[in-house]
Amino acid sequence: MDMLWNGWGDPAKAAPLPDSVTALLRDLLGVKPRTTPAVSLEDIRLPGTTADPAALKALAEAVGGDDHVRTDSESRVRHTRGKSTPDLLRIRAGDFSDVPQAVVLPASHDEVLAVLRACAAHGLAVVPFGGGTSVVGGLAPQRTAFIALDLRRMDGLLALDPVSRTAVLQPGLRAPEAEALLAAHGFTLGHFPQSFEWATIGGFAAARSSGQASAGYGRFDEMVLGLTLATPEGTLETGRAPRSAAGPDLRQLVLGSEGAFGVITSVTVRIRPVPQERIYEGWRFSSFEEGAAALRRLAQDGPRPTVLRLSDETETLIGLAQPDAIGGDLAQSAAGCLAITGYEGTAEDTALRREQAAAVLTACGGTLVGAEPGERWAHGRYSAPYLRDALLDVGAFAETLETAAFWSRIPDLYQAVRAALTDTLAEAGTPPLVMCHISHVYENGASLYFTVVSAQGEDPVAHWTPAKHAANEAVLAAGGTISHHHGVGTDHRDWYVREAGPLGIAALRAVKGSLDPEGLLNPGVLLPTD
Repeated sequence: MDMLWNGWGDPAKAAPLPDSVTALLRDLLGVKPRTTPAVSLEDIRLPGTTADPAALKALAEAVGGDDHVRTDSESRVRHTRGKSTPDLLRIRAGDFSDVPQAVVLPASHDEVLAVLRACAAHGLAVVPFGGGTSVVGGLAPQRTAFIALDLRRMDGLLALDPVSRTAVLQPGLRAPEAEALLAAHGFTLGHFPQSFEWATIGGFAAARSSGQASAGYGRFDEMVLGLTLATPEGTLETGRAPRSAAGPDLRQLVLGSEGAFGVITSVTVRIRPVPQERIYEGWRFSSFEEGAAALRRLAQDGPRPTVLRLSDETETLIGLAQPDAIGGDLAQSAAGCLAITGYEGTAEDTALRREQAAAVLTACGGTLVGAEPGERWAHGRYSAPYLRDALLDVGAFAETLETAAFWSRIPDLYQAVRAALTDTLAEAGTPPLVMCHISHVYENGASLYFTVVSAQGEDPVAHWTPAKHAANEAVLAAGGTISHHHGVGTDHRDWYVREAGPLGIAALRAVKGSLDPEGLLNPGVLLPTD
């Protein structure tokens, strides 16, 4: 099944907003219904591909036939940009300026190498495409002549070592299918980001993804033990042991490279036994500051739950901590800040950690509010992107951004980003609702995830751009990183250049020059093209 072309996920799961929420948006934010008629995918007729027929022939030879090189309008539209709010607004408005000239579907590492050689010979840029879930402009290169390299045919479990607890997965394998294949052998990856239902293994590695159970399982880059990378200059193999002192770790050059250095064709990952139990609970704190202090205590001194997250007062009040409860009695009666804790493992282990964590959370001012909030969160943990689409449908603007910092900087970072978003959008005449939660915790710091809702204004994309830029400036000024898990893409690139510094960028340019000397791979993503 393909994802909804002008929204998120499975079309059958899309649902309109409750009338109570629509009324709240109208009264609170001045949201007005959009009158632009909906465009049907069947009605879209793109101009024919401008790719050289000789190039298309070479691509077909590389991937085993014409069936795996698609130039029809629907295939090209479905591979246009990612799933950020500006991406969706532009495609809903009929803007297909970033459409690929063709969609190419290789089935093996060797076929990927052959595609790269063909593209180099014919001057075509290459955008690796997994689940298409980028929200930072990672699928919109600064070249008009490019192909989308769709990796969906590379979707297998290549090897599993139960003794070492490792698995080798292909990049086009979607997360649910990966979990099903591993579960058949009694294992799990434990990586459950909000994009879980549609994102791929290769995408997780390319963007340094972080899942909602990262407190227990770690980020995806912590799970990766080895990678194979296809580049225009050949094959790069990384990782032959769990740890090594044999020079710098080349895996780290590939992780987070977003397709700019090569195409990931296999990933060796750490796996763990499927947990006997999964238990989720809710805790209430009087303030975001108090709750953050409690999370820090657990992150630093333990015991650390598998899932640990905290919504601020606004997000708790609205009910976004539990998307399927928005507008209900629970959201309206909520006070303070809601934290979610989750425990996965054996019955004995989860019972012990719950008891020990409860003592810490209680000592820090928390009140246990039972299993219902935690179970609601678990049930709706992948619902937020569908909610975003429903908000767009009624004329609201909704977008997210995230960052991370050391614990001592979290309070100032939180206030700075909130102020930047609130002030910029208020000045534009669309005062926003700004919500935040701590989504990932570490011994030394945490990630902040912001959700912004406002009226769309006359030009929704132009309306958002100054606010996004102001938030990016606030992140850097307050000592945060420009991205914790969404990645760089094109949206964060200019701020990433400042964060990495001139010498760091020069080093990365040297890497790209060695692996991709013609600059064919995702040009303008991660690194500037000039």
